[in-house]
Parts: sequence; structure tokens; C-alpha cells
Amino acid sequence: MAESMNDILHPYQPRDPDFPHAPEDWSRASAERAAADDNLTLTPAHWELIRALQGYFAAHERPNLRELHDALDEKFHAQGGIKFLYGILPGGPVAQGCRLAGIEPPAGSADKSFGSVQ
Repeated sequence: MAESMNDILHPYQPRDPDFPHAPEDWSRASAERAAADDNLTLTPAHWELIRALQGYFAAHERPNLRELHDALDEKFHAQGGIKFLYGILPGGPVAQGCRLAGIEPPAGSADKSFGSVQ
């Protein structure tokens, strides 16, 4: 079957099968760029967290920060839970993790009350 001009100009780009709930404008490359900006190298644990965050946000119309925090603690319990996640994402598993996952973090996920350290 011959390709149409539309197929040639706008080829279908399937989503990454490993990240079925990723936002349309998200890619692994965008996550890697965001990680590089934060001086991070993404490991399999980071990718697992990104996948978990994307799945949670896809399933919840109104994300609840406390519920998300508890879900992540449970999902990563075997590795050390939230303490482990703060070890791999010092900017916070929700705030920094959402940035890597291409998702707007829920309100209250970043504590700005600490001010500048400069």
C-alpha cells in the first residue's frame, strides 16, 4: 500500500512502550536533559520512578500529594522507600521526579520556605 502525503509529512510516532502513560510532549531525551540540568545520571531506579509517577498521574484526575507520597513509599519499600528516593533525587521524589517525568507537580510538593543557601 502506498503511503499518503500526510503519512510522509506527519509520520505516526508511537509512544515509548516502556512509558505508556507519558505526556505527549515527553521523551526519554527530555528526561535525560532535565536530569543533566540537575547533575544527575538516570539509573534504572530513576526510570522506574518516572514510570510510576506518569502512571499515577494518568490514573488520578486530582493528584493528592500525601497519597502519592505514600504510594511511592510503598512501591519502593524493598529499596528503602521514601528515604531511598530522596537519596536518588535530592530535590524530592515528587517535585524533582515530576520534572523528569514531564508532569506538573502537585501543589505543596516543593518546600520554598527554606530560602536561598547562597
